[in-house]
Amino acid sequence: MKNWMKEAAILTAGLVIMGFLLRSAVVNLKERDRVVSVRGLAEKEVAANKVTWPLVLKDLGNDLPELYRRISSKNKAVIEFLKKNGLKDEEISEGAPEIIDMAAERYSSNQSPYRYNVTSVITVTSSQVDKIRKLISEQGSLLQQGIALTGGDYRYNVTYEYTDLNKIKPQMIEEATRNAREAAQKFATDSDSKLGKIKSARQGQFEITDRDANTPYIKKVRVVTGLDYYLED
Repeated sequence: MKNWMKEAAILTAGLVIMGFLLRSAVVNLKERDRVVSVRGLAEKEVAANKVTWPLVLKDLGNDLPELYRRISSKNKAVIEFLKKNGLKDEEISEGAPEIIDMAAERYSSNQSPYRYNVTSVITVTSSQVDKIRKLISEQGSLLQQGIALTGGDYRYNVTYEYTDLNKIKPQMIEEATRNAREAAQKFATDSDSKLGKIKSARQGQFEITDRDANTPYIKKVRVVTGLDYYLED
């Protein structure tokens, strides 16, 4: 009998302790469930540090060898123009001419008197963005030599890039994180709470876009971070 009472007392005490622990765990869990999720934005404008400039030459004719001679002469003049203005060999790339035999185009309705259409592309790839922009505005001087560069083909647009993202990443992540914390702190203050530790953090993808359509050589870098903070009483 005494043993039975002793065992019952031990069991009761164990249940009381277990109940206390469970209650404490539930309270703690509820406190941990108090989380605020915020996002922080960082934006920065930077100048492009790489430019790709395709210079497109076209010519028409019926005599293929003569046409090739003319296009080669124009290419040479364009390359001389670029080098005269300070570009180096490694910044200039001359592609093989693209020749279209219009007489062999089965589905073409073109009634052009010329059989051959030749396209030649000289590509400038350089970190001298300001110099290239200046040359683009001065390319009209080639007209004095009878050389007209062709535009309007979407395949051969001038493109500007920013390649030093790793240099500004830490600073931008720090700024985005600081902005997110300020938003979380404001929420905590408004809800009569204290801002606790970070529960989790997410870094978004960096985006690099043109600032606007008129200044593609100015880039806008953007990143958004997401953070979850615990709220405390």
